[in-house]
Amino acid sequence: MPLMGFGTYGRTGAAGIAAISLALETGYRHLDTAQDYNTEREVGEAVRASGLARNEVFLTTKVATQNFAEGRLVPSLRKSCEEIGVDQVDLALIHWPSPRGEVPLATYLTQLAEAQSLGLASLMGVSNFTIALLEEAEAILGKGAIVNNQVELNPYITNAKLAAYCNSREISVTCYQPISKGRLKDDPVLTRIGKQHGASVEQVALAWEMARGYCAIPTSSRAERIRSNYEATRLSLAPDEIAAIDALDRGRRAVDPAWGPEWD
Repeated sequence: MPLMGFGTYGRTGAAGIAAISLALETGYRHLDTAQDYNTEREVGEAVRASGLARNEVFLTTKVATQNFAEGRLVPSLRKSCEEIGVDQVDLALIHWPSPRGEVPLATYLTQLAEAQSLGLASLMGVSNFTIALLEEAEAILGKGAIVNNQVELNPYITNAKLAAYCNSREISVTCYQPISKGRLKDDPVLTRIGKQHGASVEQVALAWEMARGYCAIPTSSRAERIRSNYEATRLSLAPDEIAAIDALDRGRRAVDPAWGPEWD
């Protein structure tokens, strides 16, 4: 899974296809979509228009909570593949744990495993899962079944405890809101490091995430920002710079629905 991905939330319609197409032209080879984003069709259109072979683009989608009930997940993921226009996605994630635990974890995780066995997804993962939920998932599916956890993570919410746990279980981490929707722009530490490298604060944040071994999935509709974010793949930070960014953690969560899990 490429560490630099392109998020597709909000990238709908013709403008969305254009943005995703530009991302592929720029060099992104990982596209992140979801059933709830309504961008699976746009992702497929952009990939086909790019001329890239299927195995050159890593595709992630996420299963919506309304498809957790018994008998619903597999058909929903089959529909996702049809929307994208592929036989199989590379990674299928559970988008959120069931709100307030209304659907038992085993009910939808076993269906996700069934979808994988049917060839609808090469790999399985989760999103917005806590340590407790990851431990429960391992008890249900076995060690190594869940390979990725997509969580809110950036210099202002480093999610260090959860990320360390994921690393210890060989679960890769994907950062959503990796540049915190512009909230990092005036940070003095990121600004100072950026000036030393001739880079923007957003590029510094993305480079820090990749230096930590995380995957980052920024998104934008603006061509200059799509290209600028990708340039972070060429930015190498020194150990002291990485440590300075580690210290910026404010535990500032932006995505925190009332029905969400008990965060670590």
